[in-house]
Amino acid sequence: MVQGPVRIGLYAPGHPLDFSTTALSVSIIHGKVKKLLDQLGLSSQMQLFPITVEGQAEPYYLLNLLRVVRCIDDARCEEVAYRTAEAGYEDRIGEYRNVVGMRIDPSKVGDAETFRPWGWQTNIIVSERVKRAMEESGMTGARFTEV
Repeated sequence: MVQGPVRIGLYAPGHPLDFSTTALSVSIIHGKVKKLLDQLGLSSQMQLFPITVEGQAEPYYLLNLLRVVRCIDDARCEEVAYRTAEAGYEDRIGEYRNVVGMRIDPSKVGDAETFRPWGWQTNIIVSERVKRAMEESGMTGARFTEV
């Protein structure tokens, strides 16, 4: 069991961002992003763990989205490749090995406003409402691409 806050080192020193990801696609958010997500009523869709970021006194959190939605529309993506037993992925057969130009089927998303797509969980997908709120807040670090 972890005792006390987790400490995250910096990969590349620079200007602190409100949203960033680690090399392993772990999302890190600033306290003001947490506050915004709370105001939007999204706290039930995620877990937030307090962390200490090297050189930063302000609060940061590790973000774990609780929803994973099987929604990638393979036919509309530019390219998809799957994990296979032949490539040594016996425990992950059928998951995506690569997705280029991702597109989703909105009919499969339901009421989820923040989630990761099944099989390609390096990406975070947010609703238009969440995107607008993040942009209007001046949040730094996030990039939005329509899917």
